[in-house]
Amino acid sequence: MDYRYGSHTVFKIQYHFVFVTKYRYKVLKGDVGLKVRELIRQTCEAFEIEILKGVVSQDHVHVLLSAPPNLAPSEIMRRIKGRSSMKLFGSFPDLKKRYWGRHFWARGYFCVTSGELTDEMIKIIWSIILNRKEMIILGRKHDGSYDPYPDFSPLYEPTTIAFTLSDSCAPLTRG
Repeated sequence: MDYRYGSHTVFKIQYHFVFVTKYRYKVLKGDVGLKVRELIRQTCEAFEIEILKGVVSQDHVHVLLSAPPNLAPSEIMRRIKGRSSMKLFGSFPDLKKRYWGRHFWARGYFCVTSGELTDEMIKIIWSIILNRKEMIILGRKHDGSYDPYPDFSPLYEPTTIAFTLSDSCAPLTRG
């Protein structure tokens, strides 16, 4: 498994993004397409986003990214689309005539997470969790109260408390 490492994290977060040009104009060809590819690479490098795969078509872009956990998908798209739009209008002044209002990209985007767990695996994991009892070790003080952070000194008697996960912890599903 190809995990990435931060100062206090280990992660593998992958997003597949698709975003289109405004009005789906087919302008991402030739020098403009190459410049878009270069700008996306620069932006991702600046924010420690790893490009796993990508394709620049004539009117849209597909990109599979691995991002750190402190960047939301909306923030990633804001940075990629905003920076590339600004730089493209600077490099290709004729685009300003076609895209008045300084909007090169369409408003929305498609995003899906890409992982190694399937829906079936998640259902199996949830059924195992909901059908067994979880144990929590707490320390009991001599006065009978519980300390959630016992230091296991002689003043504490270790006590095991069992509880069953309630149905309120069941995963949310769409009907």
